[in-house]
Amino acid sequence: MASYNQITRLIITFALIPWLMFQEKCHVCCSQDKVNLSLYYESLCPYCADFIVNQLVKVLQTDLGSIVNLRLVPWGNTRIAPNSSWICQHGTDECQINTVEACAIKVWSNLETHIKFINCVERLHLENRHSSWQSCFAATGLSQTPIENCYNNGLGYRLEQAYADETAKLNPPHRFVPWVLVNNQPLQEDYQNFIAYICRAYRGHNIPQACKTKILNLNITMARDSIPRVCFRG
Repeated sequence: MASYNQITRLIITFALIPWLMFQEKCHVCCSQDKVNLSLYYESLCPYCADFIVNQLVKVLQTDLGSIVNLRLVPWGNTRIAPNSSWICQHGTDECQINTVEACAIKVWSNLETHIKFINCVERLHLENRHSSWQSCFAATGLSQTPIENCYNNGLGYRLEQAYADETAKLNPPHRFVPWVLVNNQPLQEDYQNFIAYICRAYRGHNIPQACKTKILNLNITMARDSIPRVCFRG
């Protein structure tokens, strides 16, 4: 005959099953409702650096991050020469830092961690100090070793080649960087208005405060600034 404690555990177990099923359903629904935000960029384009440091960071600084899947692709306008070498738009330093940032994304898969490092590097670039990018290890408290290993053992090269292939397959092709996509739709020159596009694309019920306070007026960026803040291809 079952003891009182056994009966109590059975009752609790059966009572928890519907709640656990509800939680699982909520988790799946919330994941499906998230908006995909992709940034195709190159590390030494000043407009990419400005966007990352002064705009994109808002995804993590507000509750907007709860509805966004953010992904960074550091390749940009780099071209592959006939001999398979890379021709980066802003020189060899950019090739190196693109690879370093690709390694950061891979090594520190947690978004907040690799964004913290990349934000530090891009901020230095805005201060005309990108050659001091290695100081970002100490500034962020992150280890230099895994990035060095990734860069030196060929993984960084392979990551960049994969980003090159992905960027080449964009449809429509990117015309400049930063090239921002919301649910695979390019925002073109209106990329600085990305928060409004995210809020409009969101189909979930847990509307973040960032969307409640954001005036969803699209296509206003270019009217305010007629000169595109972009690095064009070529």
